[in-house]
Amino acid sequence: MQNHTTENASATSKSALWAVLGVAAIAAAKAIYSEITKYDLREKVVLITGGSRGLGLAMARELGKKGCRLVICARNPEQLEKAREELAADGIEVITIQADLTVQNEAKSAVEAAVNRFGQLDVVINNAGVMIVGPENTMDIDDFKKVVDANLWSALYMVKAAIPQFKKQGEGRIVNICSIGGKIAVPHMLPYSVSKFAMVGLSEGIGAELKKDNIHVTTVIPNLMRTGSPRNVSVKGDHAAEYAWFKFSASAPLLSQNADKAAKEIISGLQHRKSHVILTFTAKVAIALQGIMPGTISSVMEIANRYLPDSDNKMTKTGAESESELSQGIVAERSDEAAIKYNE
Repeated sequence: MQNHTTENASATSKSALWAVLGVAAIAAAKAIYSEITKYDLREKVVLITGGSRGLGLAMARELGKKGCRLVICARNPEQLEKAREELAADGIEVITIQADLTVQNEAKSAVEAAVNRFGQLDVVINNAGVMIVGPENTMDIDDFKKVVDANLWSALYMVKAAIPQFKKQGEGRIVNICSIGGKIAVPHMLPYSVSKFAMVGLSEGIGAELKKDNIHVTTVIPNLMRTGSPRNVSVKGDHAAEYAWFKFSASAPLLSQNADKAAKEIISGLQHRKSHVILTFTAKVAIALQGIMPGTISSVMEIANRYLPDSDNKMTKTGAESESELSQGIVAERSDEAAIKYNE
């Protein structure tokens, strides 16, 4: 009887070992296949919206290192020129396009300019966007329209403009920089969350439909980014207090992420044809909990909202105009330093 039990235990151990080895072999085969089929970025033409500063500039630097030819779009001509000078000084071939991509014809013109200059367009990265921070009662319909235009419609216009060129070439890549705010609605960022929820839907839906045309879409879900961008957001309500909590959140290591590391992960996802790239462990946990326990996440957001500033002031100021003693300190200094590095 004892020998029979021992034999069963041995057989079970062997089965478990073979199962582990089988899983490991499959994982290794997938990793090898992924490397073999990795998208070669050398000489590829990449158009980045919002490419003159912040995460867009971080991605431009990384793509330039990989031998890409770049087209960066933005509204601010001074920031565009500064970014162009930096990239060109590193030997990166780059052209700049000043454009308001909330206007469909300007998005179309940006794609045409890229093709006219380089003869092709291989990748479009939809990174441009705006943000308004403040309580719901201070937000007008026009605030929602402004943010949705900049974050959703501009991306859709770029996708629609690029698809004919991609089909003509027989392939293409689209990367949509969405947000954790497109998975979980964060208090005092309602117009932004509305736009990013819609952008996630657009990205995932169009990714499924374009696959048959050899056009691969990557949906990126980042956290707040340490780029110094808070100074460029719009703020309503109690300006000093609103800006202080947002700037702290965008500077704190546990709540925000390093932009250079994020840029590398995004580009790796692009090269390996990933449909989704969720950039931080915090975001992965939050999204998983939202799927499993949406009521709990809603309760957490309701509690958080109680501690955010209360005001009915509808005046809009920039983050830079909302600076005060509340938005200074050791943690906030990270944002100020990043603003210089990322042209914010």
